[in-house]
Amino acid sequence: MLLALLAGAASAQQASVATTVQVRDKTQSSPRLNPVEARADRLSNQMVRDLRLNNYQATKLRAINEEKIAKMAAIERKNAGNQKLIDEQCNGVCKERDQELQAVLSNDQYSSYFGSRSTYYKYDKDYAAQSASIMLTNAVQNPTPARANDATIAPTKPKPANTPAGNLGRNAR
Repeated sequence: MLLALLAGAASAQQASVATTVQVRDKTQSSPRLNPVEARADRLSNQMVRDLRLNNYQATKLRAINEEKIAKMAAIERKNAGNQKLIDEQCNGVCKERDQELQAVLSNDQYSSYFGSRSTYYKYDKDYAAQSASIMLTNAVQNPTPARANDATIAPTKPKPANTPAGNLGRNAR
């Protein structure tokens, strides 16, 4: 009897531990909602396939691309409208990536990468332009709530015009 009671208590304790739910920190960005991470992941996937990277190389490449794409996205936001300056500064970021990848890739892989740099750059730029237009369209079609209580910003209802008949009642008091 005592053994059954102890077994029941142990299983109840395990059940209470198993049902504990951790709440996700909503202040941190979700990977599926972060366009920079999605952009870096898409480019990394393409490069991993093309260059036939092993897991170690793929992990290093993903980290490098995530950092460099974040820098390029910041440059694009900062210099929006000045394509010449964007290209110039992004080329500097790409050169940084070249140096970092040289330490990760084999000689054959790096030669293949180096020969395809312009293709990867175009692949990334095309995706960035496409995702930016999709995000703009989404923002226009589905505006996010302005406040936490799901209220949206809209024009206020016009106040009734001051008419002589409306003022008559106030003046009579």
